[in-house]
Amino acid sequence: MNPFRVNRPWRAAAEAAALLVAAVVAFPLYWMVLSALKPAGEIQSANPRPWTLAPSLDSFHRVFAQQDFARYFLNSLLVATAVVVASALIAFLAATAVTRFRFRLRTTLLVMFLVAQMVPIEALTIPLFFLMRDFGQLNTLGSLILPHIAFSLPFAIWMLRGFVRAVPEALEEAAYLDGASRARFLWQILFPLVFPGLVATSVFSFISTWNDFLFAKSFLISDTSQSTLPMALLVFFKPDENDWGGIMAASTVMTVPVLVFFVLVQRRLVSGLGGAVKD
Repeated sequence: MNPFRVNRPWRAAAEAAALLVAAVVAFPLYWMVLSALKPAGEIQSANPRPWTLAPSLDSFHRVFAQQDFARYFLNSLLVATAVVVASALIAFLAATAVTRFRFRLRTTLLVMFLVAQMVPIEALTIPLFFLMRDFGQLNTLGSLILPHIAFSLPFAIWMLRGFVRAVPEALEEAAYLDGASRARFLWQILFPLVFPGLVATSVFSFISTWNDFLFAKSFLISDTSQSTLPMALLVFFKPDENDWGGIMAASTVMTVPVLVFFVLVQRRLVSGLGGAVKD
């Protein structure tokens, strides 16, 4: 009996289950975009339908007509880019240090990274507020960049340790014998080899920073010019009646950069996650 024929029904069932899971995951995104395109009458209808025969861009017009919306978008992009670049570079250097060097309290430091990852962000918001106040960073983008870098580093360092450890030490010794300095080995040899891991960690850093609302609401108190896109959604929440079309349109606009980022790094992301699982 051909084993491929025996496994074919199971493979079809697995593919059907995967399609079902993908549909369940994608449905909220579909409903968000659909609600953004629906006229106001259909959104407020007591019998919502999963389609529309009269798509409209009025909700998107209201979003882009909001004052300083472009500034909010640039602020979010600046904060997310700064966090991704800074956390990737710091995590790369730290992962290399704790993997390649032997020093006192190295294990303790790694355990502290793990413990820091377990602490919920909500429990640290108030202490971080007083810390940012003492540093004079309230109402600045720095109050968003610094905490997100700190919260991104433990996960990034733990993940990159596997990639750095997977690079044979013989390769490093061969580079030194060929006259390469430690800095040259670090940036020209080791960095390209662990780059897929950097991409994988950067995706998580980008998403958590881009969608952040808690820190933005807590640290940006009075200066609205420093607000980010999640704060812009508050404009459409009104005491009498929420503008659900505007909320969904703004959420769709917020989702586009994340999708673009995924498309740009998807190949590196797959290889990076595969390398982490293999390790």
